[in-house]
Amino acid sequence: MSVLESFKKLKADGQKIVVVTSYEYWSAKILNDTDINGILIGDDLSMVIHGNENTINCDVETIAMHTRAVKKGAKDKFLIAAMPFMSTRKGLYDALDNVEILMKAGANALKIEGIDGNEELYAHLSESGIPTIGHIGLTPTHHNAIGGFKPQGKTKESELKIIEEAKTLEELGCIAIVLEAVPRHVGAAVRDAVAIPVVGVGAGLDVDGQALVLPDMLGFCTDFKPRFVRTYLNGAELITKAVNQFAADVHSGAFPSEAETYPPAKK
Repeated sequence: MSVLESFKKLKADGQKIVVVTSYEYWSAKILNDTDINGILIGDDLSMVIHGNENTINCDVETIAMHTRAVKKGAKDKFLIAAMPFMSTRKGLYDALDNVEILMKAGANALKIEGIDGNEELYAHLSESGIPTIGHIGLTPTHHNAIGGFKPQGKTKESELKIIEEAKTLEELGCIAIVLEAVPRHVGAAVRDAVAIPVVGVGAGLDVDGQALVLPDMLGFCTDFKPRFVRTYLNGAELITKAVNQFAADVHSGAFPSEAETYPPAKK
């Protein structure tokens, strides 16, 4: 069974798809033993890992570097690498070079933002046996054109446009769709419009799956929390307490103990 057929079957059987981001070996190794379906190496790493204000500073080599690290830790998971800003917009030949880099880095599929201007690439990759996932709704690399990181699909015109985009992505051979920051009824409408799974990032309960950024859901990012994020762990507070305890143990002489110190050589 092909990846496309497998993904369609998951949707047909009503099985929800769960995707979480990862950018490095340690988190990938942990995620490899969880119940999630896939791992996204997203260009959001430009923000949560490298501290930039948006995703446009990310490039293909950066995504490839993180993909290689994730692949080493999560050998059993389906890995999705994001095509970053401008990586698909300099002609088909250059785009395919970027595709080759990410697939050789260990990606099983590629996520591409938007449709306009990418139609030929979607079709060519599908014909080449390379799984693609289209990303519609709020597309972060287009934030300058849409006036920031704003929800989409809030007007009837915008809703209908998103539904048509989803249909086009299916026709172009995508195995799934990421739908970001839209009202719940739009998520449901897009889900019903296509046979391939629709994975939501702030798209309501009715889509075929959900995705979250790992540092967000673990409470590591304290400066910004999108509406659609649920925090499952107060990670920043736990780390702060642990590091402060380490510092206190060092100052008091409680660390290292004898058990944490190498003994002398036996005579």
